[in-house]
Amino acid sequence: MRILIVEDDHSTAALLQTGLQNAGYTAVSATDGLSGLEQARSQTFQLIILDVMLPGIGGIEFCRILRTERITVPILMLTALGTVDDRVRGLDAGADDYLAKPFDFREVLARVRALSRRDSEHKGTIIRIADLEIDTQRHTVSRAGMDITLTLREYELLCAMAQRESHVFTRDAILNRVWACDATASNVVDVCIRSIRRKVDDDHEAKLIHTIWGVGYCVRRPEGE
Repeated sequence: MRILIVEDDHSTAALLQTGLQNAGYTAVSATDGLSGLEQARSQTFQLIILDVMLPGIGGIEFCRILRTERITVPILMLTALGTVDDRVRGLDAGADDYLAKPFDFREVLARVRALSRRDSEHKGTIIRIADLEIDTQRHTVSRAGMDITLTLREYELLCAMAQRESHVFTRDAILNRVWACDATASNVVDVCIRSIRRKVDDDHEAKLIHTIWGVGYCVRRPEGE
């Protein structure tokens, strides 16, 4: 597994690169946003660890450019900024996970393993999260073997969230991705989420649709799975 580290702090970059290599990963690094972006465009990586505060081009814009160009490699964003607004900006730009500095390297490894596992699980035509199955070729959804009937919007939203399991989607991000409109109609997201939750979760003890208060929504499997 090849990982790109884009980090301008040399000690942090060295810690990440050495630790990842010792854990069996191939890790390469870039010290500014522009050179990191060039590598991300020209080479194949299975994960990018991206600092927010970078010279040349910042991490938020870096992430937004990759997603605009449909480069879907998972991105773990690092930042010394830990407010909810900062996390929302990163998630809206397309980051898959967010880790505040200073961090324990063991947590970095855990996030890397989780992102790589989810990415591999979601690349096929069948997305499986616990007992939920989404067949993206047939456009069917089932849970615990029972078929679930969704509207087109509900299916598109559930599929978008499931493909990036545990990624928190803000209302604005959902509107832009599923409805292609702005936040003036953000209540439609809440209505759609309530309907999906009723169909997917209400008859099951383990809940898969989660509200992250003050941020947005995500799909994730129960703890311990």
